[in-house]
Amino acid sequence: MATYVVMEPPSRGEKVDTTAFIRDGFTWLGLLVPPLWFAWNRLWIEAALTFVVMAVLSMLGQGLGLGLAGSLLSLLVSLYVGLEGQGLRIAALRRRGWHEWGVVEAGWLDDADTRYALEVEKHPEEAPPAPRMVPDAALARPAQPGMALGLTHIPGRR
Repeated sequence: MATYVVMEPPSRGEKVDTTAFIRDGFTWLGLLVPPLWFAWNRLWIEAALTFVVMAVLSMLGQGLGLGLAGSLLSLLVSLYVGLEGQGLRIAALRRRGWHEWGVVEAGWLDDADTRYALEVEKHPEEAPPAPRMVPDAALARPAQPGMALGLTHIPGRR
C-alpha cells in the first residue's frame, strides 16, 4: 500500500476536485530526468537549479578530467531528486498557501481519493481554529531602572 499526502487548496470554498494527492515515496522519473520531472510538476526554480547544477558538475568533470567521478556527482543529484522530489512538491504547495489535510493509505490514487472523500463526508463540520494566545501587556514585567549589559538606551540620560 502506498501513502498519499492530501493537500487542500488555500481557499476552502473550492471544489474537492482541486485537492492534490501526492504519493509519498521514491520517484523513478525524478531519478532518470530530474529537470524534466521538476518542470512537469511546475517546480520551475527547482528545474532550473537542477539543470544548472548538473551541467556545472558535468563540465567540471570533463574539465578536470575526472571521468567517471563527474558522472557519479550528477548521479547524486538525480538520486536526491528521486528520494526527495515528492517532499519538494509538498513544500512548494505549502509556499503557495496550500495546507496539509492528512495522510491516506491506499493501493492506487483512485482508492486514496475515495477514502479522502468518505472521510471528508463523515466530518463535514470543521472545528474552529484555536484562539491565538497573546500575552497581556498589563501582566508584563516592568522595565527595571538602572544599568543594563550591552548597548541599550537608558531613559533620561544622553
